[in-house]
Amino acid sequence: MTTQLMEAPAPEAPDIPDTKKFRRPSLLTIGLYAVLAILIVLPVALVVLSAFTTTTPRPGNIDLSGLTFDNFAAVFGPGARQAALNSLLIGIGASVLALAIGGFLAFVTARTNVRGARFLYFVGLVPMFLPSYVGALAWSLLGGPNAGLLNVFARDLNLPAVFDIYNLGGLVFVLALYYAPYAFLLTHSAFSLMNPDLEEAARTHGAKPATVLRKVTLPLATPAILGAAILTFVLTVENFPVAQITSGGQLDTLPTYIFRLMNSAPARGNEAAAVAITLVVIVLLVTAVQRRVVARRSFTTVAGKGMKLGKFDLGRFRTPALLLGIGYFILSTVLPLLALIFVTLHESPYVNSILSAFTNGRMGLDALREAVTSDLVMRATGNSVVVAIAAALIGTVLAFVVSYVVNRTTLPGRAGLGYLSMLPLAVPAIVLGLGLLWTWLMLPVPIYGTLLVMVIAFVAAQMPQGYQGASSSILQIHQDLEDSAVMHGANRTRAVFKITAPLLRVPLTSTFLLLLMLSMRELTVPLFLFTTDTRLLSIVIFDDFENGVLQRSAATSLVYCVVIFALAYLARRFGANTKNAH
Repeated sequence: MTTQLMEAPAPEAPDIPDTKKFRRPSLLTIGLYAVLAILIVLPVALVVLSAFTTTTPRPGNIDLSGLTFDNFAAVFGPGARQAALNSLLIGIGASVLALAIGGFLAFVTARTNVRGARFLYFVGLVPMFLPSYVGALAWSLLGGPNAGLLNVFARDLNLPAVFDIYNLGGLVFVLALYYAPYAFLLTHSAFSLMNPDLEEAARTHGAKPATVLRKVTLPLATPAILGAAILTFVLTVENFPVAQITSGGQLDTLPTYIFRLMNSAPARGNEAAAVAITLVVIVLLVTAVQRRVVARRSFTTVAGKGMKLGKFDLGRFRTPALLLGIGYFILSTVLPLLALIFVTLHESPYVNSILSAFTNGRMGLDALREAVTSDLVMRATGNSVVVAIAAALIGTVLAFVVSYVVNRTTLPGRAGLGYLSMLPLAVPAIVLGLGLLWTWLMLPVPIYGTLLVMVIAFVAAQMPQGYQGASSSILQIHQDLEDSAVMHGANRTRAVFKITAPLLRVPLTSTFLLLLMLSMRELTVPLFLFTTDTRLLSIVIFDDFENGVLQRSAATSLVYCVVIFALAYLARRFGANTKNAH
């Protein structure tokens, strides 16, 4: 019996193609490189090229005859130097304040017996649903030095002016309000996942709660805290719309300086490109530091199942901690929405007295009714929804395909696809928007001035978020499930669509919804790409504010907030249904 078995020919191992035996570049890999090159690499390359030439890219033509370093004189000029200093001060100030707010809320909700912990968790997240430039617009209505609603109300009470948003401190304040949720999310997970053994050991040896916090808890969370601070610094330094709105034209940051160079007459595109490269270098350097800091996240011990974290007793500070959270909620959400509602309903955006504004029929729905029925606003709303849905759908599919090739195959060059997908994370949005403008003016494809170029721009800008979401999902699904289908006769494509894709339905839906919300909020990237027929809601709001049409800008902002909250509600509901179905 043994002899017969040994002499019998061994069955042939089933061929499992595609992911294990590729050794040559495939058409799929080449195609993905081509797509990412057009989406991401070419726009960035054109910005770099323009910084070293005397002409900007023109339709169907790139002029390489005038190579020069003269454009970088703008980088060392007084305007750029002051803008760089402002950006540095704003980035440091906003990141420190945002970390203080977000870190405080994260700690008290994750590790203390604070009153209203669930409400405070909601408070830490809700400003993410209010676009930062809408918040900035609202605070310009609240904190203007003369006509700001808070200052008008102070005069009603015979008090001096209490706020001036149009300065460096005001810009830091507004940026911190709307970037604190990023710090909250990053640090909350660190505080929630700690191993309690070290804290218990400290308590056992007689350490007081304050000592445990200072010597054990905060050091364990240090990598996440520093990572959140650096990430917030990068995001605030490259922010354009908040700086443009709350500066009141009185100070420049690097993004607003680039925008001003591009909008001068004639446009100084080559100098703008040189300044843009400087901003990219700054962001790349800080991002490199961030990656090193976040890599230290492994030093934080993570609790396993059954290990319950102890709560710090706030004692008499339980109620004050809740009040501080309520104060942040009022400043970041309640006051801005009330300001938008008030300006929309009042007969004029300028008031002499808040107390008398509600008398003599001065309040009405005319401005809101006009915004809701306006052809401009309705067309912009339709454009925003169409572009957001299309960009989210295409971005999710592209991110899934790229992530699959990177994480599931042995194709040569696959790692480069991952690096290219993450490149926009290190390129400020205003720089990418500038490059996309020149790209689609230069390429012999007649899509500039259409919604399609907006979709392409959003897919490019949000590729890092889509790729990260898809990659984390794919890595959770074991490849043996696909291989089993292939062993039973299915080809790899069929196995992906029948096995992997259905298993990833929930996380890919979450990625789609994330990209949808990001597309609805985006302003900076399409700023150079829109035309009269392709304006989005964000562009309409920004244009109206820049042109002094404050009441319509406030009314449109309310419409915008309703649309975003509706999408968020539907997203949450749809996501819950998807999970239940799964």
